[in-house]
Amino acid sequence: MVERTSPLGSVFMPGSYGDLSRGAGVRLYEATPPSIMEAAAWPEKKEALIAAIANVTGLSLPPGPNAGAASAEASVFSIGPGRYLVTGGKVLAQRLFEAVTLDIGTATDLSHGRIAIRIAGPRAEWVLSKLFAIDFSPAAFPAGEGRATAHHEVFAQIQRTGSDQFDIFVFRSFARSFWIMLCEAAEEVGYEPVGRQDA
Repeated sequence: MVERTSPLGSVFMPGSYGDLSRGAGVRLYEATPPSIMEAAAWPEKKEALIAAIANVTGLSLPPGPNAGAASAEASVFSIGPGRYLVTGGKVLAQRLFEAVTLDIGTATDLSHGRIAIRIAGPRAEWVLSKLFAIDFSPAAFPAGEGRATAHHEVFAQIQRTGSDQFDIFVFRSFARSFWIMLCEAAEEVGYEPVGRQDA
């Protein structure tokens, strides 16, 4: 099997950059999980899809349009009505294909077309607010929840995976330009690209 390589290539440069007078405000990682799936429900089958996802991931989704949940092994969050981004280990894809039967909806493997970039640190909300017209405060965007949005032509799906941590899923073809843009947005608070982190 062909191993995926990072689409960041030469734009990933470890170190410390920007205004570091107060220390690095954020750390940046590539955090692409082995499996990235989209699961979509047929009309009137949303609850059955949620049950299938819970069976595979062990995660229960709370009610709400931006519902999401995360654990050390998997994450799931809403990316639209009856649509969810589901991530996890290597076996997730096969298990989700088996669980989402044709009478429930569809499951699509996006693993070779997406990258996850993690931003973590006390200034993560502030940096992301420079790029996206979203309220990133914990009250408006609690842990586990997700949002589907865009910055100019770069489509992004964002999940809060910790109190000061977000995972941003973008197309691999936009990975380098998005990484550069994120680094530029973080210069004001100082940032450290610190390598790959398992999602």
